[in-house]
Amino acid sequence: MGQIGVWQAVIIVGIIVLLFGAKKLPEVARSLGKSARILKSEAAAMKNEGAKDDASQAGTAEQTAAPRTIQAAPGDVASARPVEEPKRTAQG
Repeated sequence: MGQIGVWQAVIIVGIIVLLFGAKKLPEVARSLGKSARILKSEAAAMKNEGAKDDASQAGTAEQTAAPRTIQAAPGDVASARPVEEPKRTAQG
């Protein structure tokens, strides 16, 4: 019950082909690849943003930066949209 054997894998692949059809499988694989690339780029952007935030807290408080945008995929400028930054208020 722990591992999947060769015959079980063949049966699973056969069921997937029957469910989606042979014509749809390349399209499904492309969309999965695109989703994986988007997830990878967003994770890298979040990691870089965290490093920038740490560096900016150590640097000057006031900086003028270009508005940030969210992109659907690396290099995809057609679906980019501006991101509204939350306003930081001083509480005292």
